[in-house]
Amino acid sequence: MVAPAPLVLSLGDPAGIGPDITLMAWAQRRDLGLPAFLVAGDPVALKARARHLGLTVPLAEAGPEDAAVRFAEMLPVLPCGPASTAAPGKPDASSAPCVVASLEAALGLVQAGRAAALVTNPLAKSVMYAGGFPFPGHTEFLAARAARPGRPAPHPVMMIWSDQLAVVPATIHLPYADVPAHLTVDLLVETGRIVAGDMARRFGLARPRLVFCGLNPHAGEEGTLGTEDEAIARPAVDALRREGIDARGPLPADTLFHPQARAGYDVAVGMYHDQVLIPAKTLAFHDGVNVTLGLPFIRTSPDHGTAFDIAGTGRANPSSLVAALRLARRLADAESALAEREGRRAASVA
Repeated sequence: MVAPAPLVLSLGDPAGIGPDITLMAWAQRRDLGLPAFLVAGDPVALKARARHLGLTVPLAEAGPEDAAVRFAEMLPVLPCGPASTAAPGKPDASSAPCVVASLEAALGLVQAGRAAALVTNPLAKSVMYAGGFPFPGHTEFLAARAARPGRPAPHPVMMIWSDQLAVVPATIHLPYADVPAHLTVDLLVETGRIVAGDMARRFGLARPRLVFCGLNPHAGEEGTLGTEDEAIARPAVDALRREGIDARGPLPADTLFHPQARAGYDVAVGMYHDQVLIPAKTLAFHDGVNVTLGLPFIRTSPDHGTAFDIAGTGRANPSSLVAALRLARRLADAESALAEREGRRAASVA
């Protein structure tokens, strides 16, 4: 039996905890039952970080075709990009080009079908911007790279997932004062469609249940505490329901996240970042996963930042990366099985 294509992991900011948690995760691979992955990045920098952390992690320069075989005994690394000179916790000018090179190489493997899914370690936006990175973050970069001539660029949707709760913010990195101006019926409908589609195709839910949070307290109290919920959120939910999507709302956000409420839906769609990320991170701070929906490939990421303050100290927790790797493997296997079933159906019809 041919081994499935491995996952590929971008290294993230080399001065952050991306190298730390990558090495820590591999060191615990047997105890954790981790799926095989390879790292795109600077092997010299990884070796130096392993020595700095006192970890015994042998590295093997490898491509995806032999990564699964090498993974049991060595961490497979695909060398790419410039050498990193950034010390742990001290990002410098070398960081941005290293991050971009790692991302480009890892994404290239996924788009070529040589890797099953992309898992990205954290980057620091300030460092990337200083290096001339023209995108707000990973998500927008990946959407731009997924664009094809003659087709609109995909609309990426950020989901924070854990076994306890899955949430989607309809608007992401905006000042709170700017949120109402960015909320539209079209945005909420498009977000709902993408969430429902990916939850069905990749997460295997026959009819995903979506609940929409109200923007205002008490979901606006029928317009007495703000008009956005009645003017924007409710028409969007109604439109999704007409399309056959199981959507409810807008409902008061302050009563949507206790255990009994969570049992009634699969994904909560919030109007702004903190509205849904606060409950998600409260419930699953160490094992939440950032999943990008709406892309033609699978991308997951740890649900935390670069943590420069603890990089190289051995205090980083790899749990979120472990969860991201496991979820990426699960989604890749589900999509592969679905594609196989669809192929058999098409062949039988022909």
